[in-house]
Amino acid sequence: MPDEQEWRLAKETFVAGEDRPAAGPLAGEFARLTSRLLTAPSVEAVLERVLEATTLMVPSADLASFTLIGTDGQFHTPAETDEVAVELDLLQYRFREGPCVESAVPAGPAVAIAPDLADEPRWPQWAPAAVALGVGAVLSTALIPGAPTGRSVGALNVYSRSAGGLDEADRDVLLLLATHASLAVGATDAVTRSELQAAHLRRAIDSRDVIGQAKGIIMARRGVSADEAFDVLRRTSQDLNVKLAELARTLAERHREIDLPAG
Repeated sequence: MPDEQEWRLAKETFVAGEDRPAAGPLAGEFARLTSRLLTAPSVEAVLERVLEATTLMVPSADLASFTLIGTDGQFHTPAETDEVAVELDLLQYRFREGPCVESAVPAGPAVAIAPDLADEPRWPQWAPAAVALGVGAVLSTALIPGAPTGRSVGALNVYSRSAGGLDEADRDVLLLLATHASLAVGATDAVTRSELQAAHLRRAIDSRDVIGQAKGIIMARRGVSADEAFDVLRRTSQDLNVKLAELARTLAERHREIDLPAG
């Protein structure tokens, strides 16, 4: 099984290519993913490895997440690549509009794609909020566990910071990735999925606590609002290519030593 360094090297090689890889290399990446999934110790690990593969196989996938529908019928995000992805998902759950909530429900479309969120009338509340968080395009595809219900239980979500960053070829790759994730989700029982939701909730609370601390530090130092402080964190995490929660934790723990760059 490839280790993390090999996985990162594969991603750098993939992104460095001038053109999208041919079917051969892409098929090889799917074979590698299958091997990694077979050795995953938990459903949560499966979802995380699918997200790693997503950012590798879809070069414009700056952020990715999973939406699942819990046993209580509520949406939640059990795995993500960054806290900003969670924020984007939570806004959809709150507004009850957006690609992931549309794709996740049984009656929804198999795929919801918006190449340019700055010009997207379908989601009048969520689209402008996503643009404000630095997202230009989005693509969500349903997770379908198959027989006997054939009903969707969630969605795989990909966010690109560039308008036009996601296309039909990305859709096809994501459909295959979603199939891998669907097999894992479909094999879990209600107890496992509830535990998955509870574990993510605990992590989300921890992340929000440390992000709140970091926001408070920035607000006190610069005299800015909470939204402006969060925007400083978000932009800095993008510039440094560091997860927002990790950046916030470093600032909270070492705030006497460091400061974030000015806008």
